[in-house]
Amino acid sequence: MPRMLDVSDEVRAEIGDEEADRLLAGDNAPGSYDCTSCRTPGDSEQERTSTVLFIGDETAVLAFAHASCLPSQVVQVTEEQLQGAVRSISGDSAPGGPQKSVPEQAVLGVTSGLVLIAGELHPALVVEPTSPIARPGTDGVGDDFLPLLIEQGFMPMTQLAAVPPVLHGWSVLLAVGQLHAVLQPGPTGGQPVAWWQAHQPLQVTDGWRAAANKHQQVLMFAAPVGSIGRQPREDLLRDAIDKAAANGKLVAAALPLAGL
Repeated sequence: MPRMLDVSDEVRAEIGDEEADRLLAGDNAPGSYDCTSCRTPGDSEQERTSTVLFIGDETAVLAFAHASCLPSQVVQVTEEQLQGAVRSISGDSAPGGPQKSVPEQAVLGVTSGLVLIAGELHPALVVEPTSPIARPGTDGVGDDFLPLLIEQGFMPMTQLAAVPPVLHGWSVLLAVGQLHAVLQPGPTGGQPVAWWQAHQPLQVTDGWRAAANKHQQVLMFAAPVGSIGRQPREDLLRDAIDKAAANGKLVAAALPLAGL
C-alpha cells in the first residue's frame, strides 16, 4: 500500500530514485514507526511522514518522523554518534522472502534546568538516551553510554557538591538565545562537530540564559536510560540527578559556551 511519505530532494539524491520510489510505494517503509523527533508512534498509512536520513562517515540510517515534527532532510552526524545510536536491527523474515528492515535508533533526550551548587545557580543540560547505547563495533549487548563519555573526559560524580571540571574541546552552542547543539572535538583536530544537535532550536528560560551568560559555561550531566527521566519541575529534576549520582550512574563536565 502506498505510504504518505515525504522524500525531500536531498534525501532522494542520497538514496537514489529507485530506493525513493520503493519507499513511496510502501515496499521498504514501515506502516507504524516511532517518530525520530518526538518518539511517539506514527503511521505512514494514515498521516504524513517525513523520511530523515542520518549520515555518518561510513554509515547511513534512514529514520521516520511525523511531518508535523520534522521536514524530510539529511542530517550529518559523526560516525561514532550514528553507530552508538543504532541499537538493533530487526532481521525477521516475512512470507515470500526477507524484508528490508529499518534500524531502531536510540535518541538522546536533553533537558535544560538550573541547578544549585555551593549556593550558586548554574545552567545545566541533562542528557539521557531513550535506550541502551552499545559501543560501536560490538554486538549491541549492554550499555556503554557512561564509559564512552568517561573516555571522552567526562567525570563520574557521586554527589553535586562542587562544579565539575571544564572539558576543553567540548562546548555548548547557543545562538539567538536558543540551544542548538553540544559540540565535541573534530576527529582530526579540526572544526568541532555536533555530538548532539537539536532538530529545532530549543527554547531556554531567561534565568537559564542569564546564568549561562554569567558563567560562560554550561554544566552537562549524563545518565543511562531510565536513570533520571523527564521531570516536569527543576526541583524534581535535581532530586533525580542526586539519586543517579548516589547510584553511580552520573557523569558530568562543564562545557564552555560556543556562542550566546
